[in-house]
Amino acid sequence: MKHSDLLSEAQAAFVLACEVEAENRRAAVDDIRFARLGEQWSARVMAERQAEGRPCLTINRLPAFIRQVVNDARQNKPAIVCHPVGDGADPKTAELLNGLIRHIEQSSDAEVAYDTALDFAVTCGFGYFRINTRYADDDSFDQDLAIERVADPFSVYGDPFATGADSADWNQAFVVESLTRKAFEARWKGAEVCDWTGGEGSERWGGGVRDGADRVRLAEFWRRETVTRSLLALSDGQVVAQDVYEAQKALFDAAGARVVGRPRPATSHKVTQYILSGAEVLETVDWAGRYIPIVPVYGEAIHVDGARRLRSLVRDAKDPQRMYNYWRTASTELVALAPKTPFIGRRGAFDTDSAKWASANTQSHAFIEYDGPEAPQRQPYAGVPAGAIQEALNASDDMKAIMGMYDASLGARSNETSGKAIMARQREGDVSTFHYIDNLSRAIRHAGRILIDLIPKVYAAPRMVRILGAGGEANMAAINQPISGSLGAGSLEKIYDLSVGRYDLTVSAGPSFTSRREEAASQMIELIRAYPPAAPLIGDLLAKNLDWPGADEVAKRLATLNPGRQVVEGR
Repeated sequence: MKHSDLLSEAQAAFVLACEVEAENRRAAVDDIRFARLGEQWSARVMAERQAEGRPCLTINRLPAFIRQVVNDARQNKPAIVCHPVGDGADPKTAELLNGLIRHIEQSSDAEVAYDTALDFAVTCGFGYFRINTRYADDDSFDQDLAIERVADPFSVYGDPFATGADSADWNQAFVVESLTRKAFEARWKGAEVCDWTGGEGSERWGGGVRDGADRVRLAEFWRRETVTRSLLALSDGQVVAQDVYEAQKALFDAAGARVVGRPRPATSHKVTQYILSGAEVLETVDWAGRYIPIVPVYGEAIHVDGARRLRSLVRDAKDPQRMYNYWRTASTELVALAPKTPFIGRRGAFDTDSAKWASANTQSHAFIEYDGPEAPQRQPYAGVPAGAIQEALNASDDMKAIMGMYDASLGARSNETSGKAIMARQREGDVSTFHYIDNLSRAIRHAGRILIDLIPKVYAAPRMVRILGAGGEANMAAINQPISGSLGAGSLEKIYDLSVGRYDLTVSAGPSFTSRREEAASQMIELIRAYPPAAPLIGDLLAKNLDWPGADEVAKRLATLNPGRQVVEGR
């Protein structure tokens, strides 16, 4: 395809994507400004009140609800778990994939990417993270995978025709960014400086002067196409693509693997990344995987009239928040403008010390003299405006009811008195917002699918890789290396071939523990609390799993007191 045709196709696709997402984006921007920036009064009302010298109080309660959902997810980290599903898959290789994925997540700060995406999903209805490649070292050609956060969800435009809960069915996507003119000219020497244009929000990105520097707007265009390839069945049970077999025929012949039967056509996908300016195609990259490596985390998705509406946690709580601001402002204003409690007395009673009487409501005086036989009387205070306070409480209750999160869920004291009742109310709040955490788990599951697809292609060369165990311990493993000689003492136990076998995955979520040792210790403590006689039997195992200095020595001493150990040794 000519570059001019590709550019025209991309611009038309971008305009369509902007039109489809326009309503969701407008609502999302309003949610962020309202809930996070506290822009909760209309400009007209604020201007009128300020002109009259009246207050406009903003008591923003929405961030507390958002933090409750996001931080609950941070305490229950989803974990990707690979499983062998046949065709040469090996359980030990599945464990290596698990360790490699844990290393990828740790080295690329994947938790930040997940948390940022969920934060935006709860706040405005959608967030994103992405998977990329980067060189393992500055002086190496080996590449590693990385999970990166998308700091601005409005820079991503997904496939307008996709209907899935993740991006597995995306056939196109755009990521819009702006670079300084200097950085653009350094990266693409001789390229025409021209902004990528089109679609709603162009003025937001724009070229020209922004933040005191000339900036150029670019688009990262991802396109996925359906392709047909031929599969070959080999005598050793492997199934490989014909192009792979022809490129590595010598290796297959040396291993004694030959083609069995005729090639079988198979449908697959090819993903290509283009970097576009407004004038030309700056870069073309053939992506190794078959999925577009941008993963959305949706809030609440509803399909209406053929369009998908993405809703945030706070979307329906904005009116109660406005009411709360208004009634709290009204009560404050009524109290502030209420007349000071006056003194009442007969005519002439205030002639003596008249200056002190005039300032009696604003200053403290040791004594004030009066005229006449009876002392002036202070009138009682009218009290706080009970009606305005009650309406503010009603608005507060409306916010909790709309989001399904009550006082116990937010950590405040409520009407519940027993621990069981408090936990039941907290669980009620968790259930009402669990779909946000579940959507994050779906997104991470798709990220794991992308990683499993990419790992055999990115880590295709013989190399040593770092893997992390379930407890966080690091090890090195050899991959894609031919076995020569015997494995002596201190050498690697196994050399893994990542190109063989099919693997599936699941995502599990639970309390966040730094390691399985910490989780095991916590569970053992709970067991001892429930069944104290178990303490002498598992005390040494509990001490062994505790993470403090001298734990191993304590475990050894407790082991000598273990009656079960003495029976085994006596036998």
